[in-house]
Amino acid sequence: MLKDEARRGYWCECWTEDLTEEDGLTLRASFDAYTAPQADRWVAVALRTISPAFDPDASAQAWEWLYDGRIDTRRALLRSEPSTVSVTFDLTRITWTIRPVIFLPFAHRQGTELPSCAYDFKPRHDSHQR
Repeated sequence: MLKDEARRGYWCECWTEDLTEEDGLTLRASFDAYTAPQADRWVAVALRTISPAFDPDASAQAWEWLYDGRIDTRRALLRSEPSTVSVTFDLTRITWTIRPVIFLPFAHRQGTELPSCAYDFKPRHDSHQR
């Protein structure tokens, strides 16, 4: 029996890619947001936090999104479209993805024990995430 109803929201991920390696893609963080403002704020906070360490070009990419691109991201999310923000710094590309999703509640979840199906999940490494 399901405990709660399904809920619309956004699945957010932060990936880094080592541009010198064939498969240098690494998931760094993920976040479940329940509103478009919450989702794009997650990216904005991360960019503001790490942008002081960027070179001038990467910093310009970050602040361009913060000032102009964030509005386009919010509009896309409100239309239930995915959005991607990328910044390239030195030999690393950092990419944040936000995808509209429907969060389904777990059935019969007991305390901190996950249902057995939770361990069957294997993250995808699609070319569209690069």
